[in-house]
Amino acid sequence: MNVPGIDQDRYGYVLAHPVNAEVKDKAEGLAASAWTKRLGRAGLVAKGITFGIVAAIALKVAIAGGGKIEDRPGALHALADSLFGKILLAALAVGLAGYALWRFAQALLGRELETGEREGVLQRIGLVARGALYSWLAYLCAELVVNANASAGGGKKEDDATARVLDLPLGQWLVAAAGLAVMGAGAFNVYRGLSGTFRKDLKEEQMGGEERRWYTVLGVIGHNARGVVFLLAGFFLVRAAWEYDPNEAIGLDGALAKLAHQSYGHVLLGLTAAGLFAYALFCLVQARYREL
Repeated sequence: MNVPGIDQDRYGYVLAHPVNAEVKDKAEGLAASAWTKRLGRAGLVAKGITFGIVAAIALKVAIAGGGKIEDRPGALHALADSLFGKILLAALAVGLAGYALWRFAQALLGRELETGEREGVLQRIGLVARGALYSWLAYLCAELVVNANASAGGGKKEDDATARVLDLPLGQWLVAAAGLAVMGAGAFNVYRGLSGTFRKDLKEEQMGGEERRWYTVLGVIGHNARGVVFLLAGFFLVRAAWEYDPNEAIGLDGALAKLAHQSYGHVLLGLTAAGLFAYALFCLVQARYREL
């Protein structure tokens, strides 16, 4: 069929040109390269460190009874005041960028890099979202190395973002959907923790018996703690949409603060922080043994 205004021969030539196939093959080859896998493992280390820093700050608040709980951007900002902190931030920037690249590579290929297990459409969307999140965290680390006074999020960031979305057409539905998605992620973490399905991604045959026992304990505790925090953050995001009040929106730091304000709050905060620290250690185990 001829389409007016389009050179059919040229159009068909462009679509079928071998250069396009070559570019696609090169992109897929780069996505599946050994370097992408190495960067993915470095990214899991960096991910674990960021959760470990948040857990350490929350534990300090729980034990000392004072101070401010931070989310991951806020915790990263706290590192920027010292030379060692800036060196760590630079290393984290590389690692987190590697994590983002690994997730983008999975989304591009539509499969796991090592096992070849196929990813569904929703899984690929989730991979892109995680890649975007860790790209932002990597950028934040790099920005803080250059400018320690750069804004690092936390505080009113969730309120501001939620307020902007609420003002959009169908804004309440969008915020509610985001909250339900976060709650879904929390429920999935709890499921993984209780069922032990997190084990299927690890190369257990390369572990000793003692290693398997310890990483299983870390995985169960860590996934459940992470799930509880996500469930809280998602619940308050849905509540913000329901009440049309952006002040109800909270992040990781807000969810931990909510726990601290309950009866026996510092005990709850301490237990959850310890759970997040367990998750941080689990990420380090993943960096060594996960099937990418």
